Amino acid sequence: MRARRRGFTLIELLVVMAIIATLLTVALPRYFSALAGSREAALRQTLGTTRDAIDKFHADTGRYPDDLASLVDRHYLRKAPFDPVSDSATSWVLVAPPEGEKGNVYDLHSAAPGKARDGTDFTQW
Repeated sequence: MRARRRGFTLIELLVVMAIIATLLTVALPRYFSALAGSREAALRQTLGTTRDAIDKFHADTGRYPDDLASLVDRHYLRKAPFDPVSDSATSWVLVAPPEGEKGNVYDLHSAAPGKARDGTDFTQW
């Protein structure tokens, strides 16, 4: 009797590799789409939270903050807001308050280039 060798043949390995490659071509686009969606959701949440903190600062002090760091210093935010799309905490576009109002930060927008999945510019959020 011949002893049977254990292991896989080259054809079996190629078939498995082809199946894995096919599954990856289906899964990876969905993964990257979900990743982009989560970044957009995180940006919307960050903008909402920071704008709420700016409004509370104005309601408490009667003026708008001079910068985002003053929101952290006065404990309206735990830490400086982070833009997950531009991957930075310092790239915000700050909007000055209307004439006659004190302070420097009335609103903020993301400085991330490009458009969201719904077609709007990140800078318009």
